[in-house]
Amino acid sequence: MSKNSYLVLENYIGGKFVPSRSHIDSYDPSTGEVYCKVPDSAEEEVEAAVAAAKEAFPAWSDRSPEQRAQVLNKLADLMEANLEQFAQAESRDQGKTVTFARTVDIPRSVHNFRFFASSVRHHTTDCSQWITWAA
Repeated sequence: MSKNSYLVLENYIGGKFVPSRSHIDSYDPSTGEVYCKVPDSAEEEVEAAVAAAKEAFPAWSDRSPEQRAQVLNKLADLMEANLEQFAQAESRDQGKTVTFARTVDIPRSVHNFRFFASSVRHHTTDCSQWITWAA
């Protein structure tokens, strides 16, 4: 990437990337140089994201715990498959060593997705009803 060439990130709203009106610089803490630009989301962009989330909520809510767990585990699988890319990005964004990001940060994120994938299977309304029934 040349000195004047930056990665420009956009908002992801309603299943698609939406260009932001403005961006802010993100600096590589190890060099102090701008390495990418991130959205400086305006009120309208935030409102659009909230509206999209509200629209998506019923379909997500209709998914069974197993289906939700599959989505979370797929995210964990993708993170593991792309661990090195995530580690490089985390290092550049946070100024951590790549080794630390590779051996701690990214594996911990994968673990978190897998934990919640497992948790969603065990914390259901059925379980709560059983506890009430047994009391």
